[in-house]
Amino acid sequence: MPPILAIPYPQAPAYCFPIAELSLYVLFVACLIHAVRQGSRHIGYLFGGLLFGILEYVNVNANLGYTYGKFWIMFGRAPKDIPLCIGVGWGIIMYASRLFSDRLGLALWSAAALDALLAISIDLSMDTVAYRLHMWHWDWSDKGLDPLTAQWFGVPWGNFFGWLMVVFFYASFSRLLERALLNRKLAPGAEAALSPLLAVLLSQICLYVMLVHVGPFLHDQFGITSLHRFVVFIVILAGITAWGLRRKKAIRADMPFLAWFVPVWFHCFFFAWLFIGGFYQENAWMLVTSTINIVLGVSVHLIAMPKRGVIKPAMQGA
Repeated sequence: MPPILAIPYPQAPAYCFPIAELSLYVLFVACLIHAVRQGSRHIGYLFGGLLFGILEYVNVNANLGYTYGKFWIMFGRAPKDIPLCIGVGWGIIMYASRLFSDRLGLALWSAAALDALLAISIDLSMDTVAYRLHMWHWDWSDKGLDPLTAQWFGVPWGNFFGWLMVVFFYASFSRLLERALLNRKLAPGAEAALSPLLAVLLSQICLYVMLVHVGPFLHDQFGITSLHRFVVFIVILAGITAWGLRRKKAIRADMPFLAWFVPVWFHCFFFAWLFIGGFYQENAWMLVTSTINIVLGVSVHLIAMPKRGVIKPAMQGA
């Protein structure tokens, strides 16, 4: 077995990948139907998130230490090809997170911070299980570390830090651009197309600067690792979110079904495979953290399940 696959688990059962992939496509179609009903701004935001996932092709070909397993629909040439469902997953997580935060009436920065926290809650549990299912593979061979215990149960801390930055930057830039373009006399649909495209571009620039320049500088000069950056960023985002919740607008609106169903699906699907795959027996701490994460993640969303109230449109850019 090549080093990159050197974890003591066989390939996932034949039905696992198709169920995961088809479920993501169904959820994307559901999000798209919702977005079409809400307007072009929602459609643009959803496809902007999808574009981030497709840009994974650049990361994989830049040899950033991971490759993907084989799904039905793949782009590129093996072994550096990427599955379409990864981009779809990014898009629906970002879309559902924003539906949730917008419903709460948070200010711009607090809403973007909450988006990032909701997304990382999914990723912390999903990555450990998906990695063991061979949906994607992290290469620890050149570092001499145990591929099951290195950093976050075999998943690099830098992956989580990058995911936080992607969601926060995209959520922030999208809202800022929507606000800036709101009163411009643009052609129909131009605002909806420009906002996500520019937001993706600006987010990628910020991500590149952070990972290629700022990260190495902090590590070389001060010994600040990706774990340090991740923890500090989590604390900052949590503080911004808490501040925003205390000062949120008095909005009462029905929580869109997808705002809680999408994250609950991710949490439940991968938590189920933690047991189906037998991974829960590997490490007690992984089982404990996964359990805490699903309880917190699902609870946060179910507390805000649909209620009667005055319905206000989401994604107002404020």
